[in-house]
This record gives sequence, structure tokens and C-alpha cells, in this order.
Amino acid sequence: MTYALLEFGCAVEMAVAAEIEASMKTVLFVCSGNTCRSPMAEAVARQWLDQLPADDREDVFVASAGVWAADGAPPTQETVEALRRLDIAFDGHSKTLTTAMIRKADVVLTMTESHLEAVHEMLDGEGGGTTIARLDPEGDVADPIGQGQSEYNDLAKRFQTLVPLRLKETLFNEDRAGIRSSR
Repeated sequence: MTYALLEFGCAVEMAVAAEIEASMKTVLFVCSGNTCRSPMAEAVARQWLDQLPADDREDVFVASAGVWAADGAPPTQETVEALRRLDIAFDGHSKTLTTAMIRKADVVLTMTESHLEAVHEMLDGEGGGTTIARLDPEGDVADPIGQGQSEYNDLAKRFQTLVPLRLKETLFNEDRAGIRSSR
């Protein structure tokens, strides 16, 4: 089950919220501007986690941010359309990556090697047990910006395979290939 911490749409006592947060795992997807790749990966991850059988689900908070993002920008129309074609809704807005976000996350999955390096630089060797890796261990996930709707559609379909595989590896420890931890 996914939660948006303290964004339940109703008042939640701080003690209850703290208990939920303490037991919850956090996955953070990182790209450049947080309007294409990382929000798409976030949406795919939420859908996949929500579709797991109740016995297999863990409480997971899924978020995304951008190394060079401006706070508050909507996802691109192409991102929203690619997700819509897969019956996945997304209504978030861009967030600038912060050190606090990284430190709070259990798993940080980046789109490129340069994003991975930026995350490690922000931590300055103080990862605190966060698992940090590229989303695709075989290489960078290219930015579809300016490439047309078909590139976004292809990327969304690719994420439907790649994101669950990486979540299984990082959250459920099924295989640790390509994982660099800051532990």
C-alpha cells in the first residue's frame, strides 16, 4: 500500500503518522528536471505496488525529485499521456532533490550515472544506509524530452518491466545486481 506521508486528505495525529512513517520504506526516483522520467517511474512504481496481493505488500512511500528541478512544475503532457495510455494516473509536481530526501529514502534509483554521482556528492559520504543505484543497471535511461510522444510511450512501457524488477531487487532483496549502497 502506498501512502503520501501526512497527505492523507484528513487530519492524522502526529503519533500515528510517526508510527506509519517508521514502518514504511521509501523509494525515491531521481532525474534531471522531475517532469519526465522520474515522475513516470514514480507513477509506474505506485501502480505496481498497489496491484500486489495484500500478503505481498509492504508499506512503501514512492516519490521523485530532480537534481536540477524547479519546484512546482507539472509533468510534461507527453509523460501524462504515456501514463494515461497505460491507465496510470499521475498528478504530482516537480521537486528539487535535497539531501534530506536522500537521507530519508531507503532506496534511491537514478536515471543516469551523472544523477547517481550527484546524489553521492550531495551525501558527501554520509549515506546512512540508503541504497543508491541507477534504475537500469545496464546503462542510462535517456531523457525523452523533445523526442515526441512515441518515445514517452516506449519509456513508459519499458518502465513497466524495469521498475518492478528494480523494486524487487532493492526492496524485497530478490537480486542485488548493480546496486551500490552507501552503507
